[in-house]
Amino acid sequence: MASDKEEKSNSATWRLIGPVTELSKKQCRLIYSSQGYDSDICLFYVRGEFYALDARCAHSGGPLCEGDIEDADGVLQVFCPWHDYDFNLRSGKSSTGLQQQVHEVKLEDGSVYVRHSSQLSLQPFPPGQES
Repeated sequence: MASDKEEKSNSATWRLIGPVTELSKKQCRLIYSSQGYDSDICLFYVRGEFYALDARCAHSGGPLCEGDIEDADGVLQVFCPWHDYDFNLRSGKSSTGLQQQVHEVKLEDGSVYVRHSSQLSLQPFPPGQES
């Protein structure tokens, strides 16, 4: 279960996701938000780096965690499995003109943190615990 770190910027706070050693074993993980489905994020681990984007495609809500990741001229992109829209993992920009929300990621003391406005967890929040 994730917990808070006491650093704040605007309404976002650094949220502990888990240990680098565990999170680096999968290319993408869905991270659940206490604010519900529309605030979940995808935590990507590609070529030794972590990236975090909103989990639902900005086009029509497709599950980006199920998308293919490709290198296009040195730019890592995730492609939505529903309509093949591309999103730059670093900037969230798409060649279609859409913009996917990107969240800052930091590594500290062997753990991964993501800056987000809600509590985050590797497990779904029980009903009634969403904020």
